[in-house]
Amino acid sequence: MSVLPAIDFHCHSHFSDGALSPLELLELAKARDVQQLAITDHDTVSAYSSQLHASAAKAGITLVTGCEISCLWQRRSIHVVGLNLNLAAAGFDRAMAIQAQARKDRAEKITEVLQQLGFEVTLPQVQELAGVGVVGRPHFAQHLVTTHQIPSMAMAFKRVLGSGKPGDIKANWPTLGTAVSWITDAGGIAIVAHPMKYNMTLTKLRGLLEDFVAAGGRGLEVLTGYQDAQRVNTLADLAQRYDLYASAGSDFHQPGQPWAELGRVAALPDRCVPVWTLWS
Repeated sequence: MSVLPAIDFHCHSHFSDGALSPLELLELAKARDVQQLAITDHDTVSAYSSQLHASAAKAGITLVTGCEISCLWQRRSIHVVGLNLNLAAAGFDRAMAIQAQARKDRAEKITEVLQQLGFEVTLPQVQELAGVGVVGRPHFAQHLVTTHQIPSMAMAFKRVLGSGKPGDIKANWPTLGTAVSWITDAGGIAIVAHPMKYNMTLTKLRGLLEDFVAAGGRGLEVLTGYQDAQRVNTLADLAQRYDLYASAGSDFHQPGQPWAELGRVAALPDRCVPVWTLWS
């Protein structure tokens, strides 16, 4: 295994579907001796502020600007992480506005579907649960549980919000190529996020990576939280095959999830070329 500085290039704050504020994430990262951190909220970079950058510098943590962008490839929802982004780049604000509108439109459609199914729910109620963050299916599930309309989050997804269920509304996401271009135009590195979570065959995953590379993608998340050795080796082989830089992150959302603990990222296999070598 290669020597791995304490890094985490995939985690979420309360600006998307995480539980902690950006400053709280930074405090947790410092407590766990993380040296480089990227907050990769879904389709927003609201976590990044002058205060956060100043606090990171004071804590001795290199803050790598990031975002996890939702897109479509062959009708599948795919997530692409952009790292080391220039947030002031021309057009990037517009890209984030497009994603925000897509999420708003989807939230409205989910609300309508749930109401048609007989649930008592309004979008302002769900937005209150999301706080400063964008509304997602977990917030709808949380509302149904807290209002005692469904007994548990798991049941909410099993009955109405999970894959293939009525509340599984597909947003009007951009294409894979568009998402990659947004990242590269902002000077960032585009990375396929958590590739094993798409439940693709290896042949299908290769097809995704071929199109991703053709679009200008340059990285693959070889490590996402806790993974078994076989999956790590498969992804390391793919990164090598397609000449992709390897990234690693916890996909942290909240404390108490041992499979996705902030900063608890294993070492990359020796044959991987770490993405952080591009700016370290």
